[in-house]
Amino acid sequence: MESDSEFSDFEFIEHPSDSEDTAPSSSPSSSSSPCLSPTLPPQSEDESFLVMPNELRHGHPPWQGHRAKLVGLVDMGSRRGDHDGSNGIRFSISDLSAPLARIIPTVFVYRSSISLYDAQYDDKTGDHIPIPGHVITAVCNALRRFMVICADFGVARDQIHVVATEAARVAQNSVQLLNAIKSATGLEVELLEKEQEGQVGALGIASGFLTMGGLVMDLGGGSTQITWIISKNGTIRTSSQGSFSFPYGAAALTRRLQEIRRGKGKQEAQRAVDEFREEMVRNFREAYEKLEIPEALAEEARREGGFRIYLSGGGFRGWGYLLLYLNQTHGREYPISIINGYTVGREQFQDTEAVKQVAKAAHEIFRVSDRRRSQVPAVAFLVKVLAEAIPLGIKEAHFCQGGVREGYLFRQLSSSVRKQAPLEVASRSFAPGSRRQIQDHIRSSIPKASKDGTKRFPPDFGGHVIDAFANVMYAHMFMSKETASTAALYSTSTGIMSSTHGVSHQDRARLALMLQARYRGELPPREVEFRESLKSIISPEDAWWAQYLGRIGYLLTCLYPTGKIYASKPKVLLSADWSWSLGKKQDKEGLILTVSHEKVADDPSRFRKVIDDNIKKVRKAGKKKNWVGDRDPWGMKVETKVTEEGIFSGPESK
Repeated sequence: MESDSEFSDFEFIEHPSDSEDTAPSSSPSSSSSPCLSPTLPPQSEDESFLVMPNELRHGHPPWQGHRAKLVGLVDMGSRRGDHDGSNGIRFSISDLSAPLARIIPTVFVYRSSISLYDAQYDDKTGDHIPIPGHVITAVCNALRRFMVICADFGVARDQIHVVATEAARVAQNSVQLLNAIKSATGLEVELLEKEQEGQVGALGIASGFLTMGGLVMDLGGGSTQITWIISKNGTIRTSSQGSFSFPYGAAALTRRLQEIRRGKGKQEAQRAVDEFREEMVRNFREAYEKLEIPEALAEEARREGGFRIYLSGGGFRGWGYLLLYLNQTHGREYPISIINGYTVGREQFQDTEAVKQVAKAAHEIFRVSDRRRSQVPAVAFLVKVLAEAIPLGIKEAHFCQGGVREGYLFRQLSSSVRKQAPLEVASRSFAPGSRRQIQDHIRSSIPKASKDGTKRFPPDFGGHVIDAFANVMYAHMFMSKETASTAALYSTSTGIMSSTHGVSHQDRARLALMLQARYRGELPPREVEFRESLKSIISPEDAWWAQYLGRIGYLLTCLYPTGKIYASKPKVLLSADWSWSLGKKQDKEGLILTVSHEKVADDPSRFRKVIDDNIKKVRKAGKKKNWVGDRDPWGMKVETKVTEEGIFSGPESK
């Protein structure tokens, strides 16, 4: 029997704080986990809110003290986007303890290069064969090593799970493989059926978004699945039929197209390929009908010009990275290199010729291996089929990191945890002591919608982004003026919150712009372009509000430098109203921010002077030079008022 030494059991080990999809950066921001805050926030006033476990305050790893909530997971034959394009075996340890369970923090993750899919094909003939004995031995040895690692981390034996998907399911000697694992490790393998695999994959995709609704596809090496999903407020709905699976994986489709063309002339080969394409189109259309798409999703697709489609699996992620490459070269500067949450419109998604060309011509492409490049023609073929097969078409494509690991763990969470906003959850480690009051102050600086509905805060600018801003706006205050604004700007893309699972690129941009403005917006020339590129992926309206709210944050940190609001100090209230009569001629539209402070006989904190000295920073948000956009800049005039009042709000909340 051959040695298993040809396999790597420990390929590209990653620290849990390093997102596998985050590009290297020259920015001065840290890329540490949100659990490893460099600052020690004060105790929260909210007893149910865990700011930071005590062990973190002494420099221990974030998982210490949470051993009862550690879960070890082996994803055999997962179709994730492995570095070499194979469907290797993934090993991970995750922490499902409060308060960070929603973002499924990774404690430790690595992969083995053992490919159960490739092992089932003879190198010379291409025939489908049983998994060789030396491969089964290598799998068992890799699992035994993982059990040792789990013991080192303190993972309970009954919290180690082995999940097998398509590659193990279709093996001719699948039973032999599972029995060998049981004999060598004592672990039972959970073999997912096609429908279960699709559902777990869909849950993995849902874990990567706060809310979502549309078609879902997972493209692995051997197969592709399609279903629909609606995820909102922690409740996840999907087809009662599960998902439909077809043997159109990136590797399988590459092999199939080669077989179809083999031994044929050019015209005959093209006819055979066309017949195969028509077969695929029919299969996808039949699946669409059988999935029983909710009328609400279909109506939205009719109204908006197509379905939102959420794409997972290594084949689709490779397509996404190629599109990202196109948007980061030749004068284009897309700012975020994280695949989860990356979105492109229909035209770019379906521009197969451009993607094939860059895959062929580019010297090196971030996160795209040579093997993945070789599969691009097959993925392009599939994309063309989808464009033809899906009724109502595709409006936009969302690329997702979630897979079997994320889905398997996400389904263990309660709906109350699943509905939490990942960005707000990730920022909790940095929360100031009086986070609730600070959040209220920021929200109070936003006028309520006008009665006629003509003026309102942009609906896409979610409250969870504002809450996250309140949580993290003290995190970089220990830095110098030279670095604080820049580090804050990069914090959501390569810095302290970059590895957070489940955050859209648009929310990353909104929060980054708010934080940068909170540090008075000072940037060296090199970083100005990055700030502008962040603005380009959200609306000018959202970008303007981000800098306005960032300035509000600056004012609040001047008033409360520790993040704690004490009852012994004068009370301050913020309020905002729309106005249609601002300016010298009283003919400009905008908002009026009123800062009311409590009248007291003695004020050693000198709150009135602090307000007077710093409120002008907020007022400057309304100057036209701070409006956003080139041709038709978006913004509004901001006026401020400071009043002295008698304020009684009752006993301080606990």
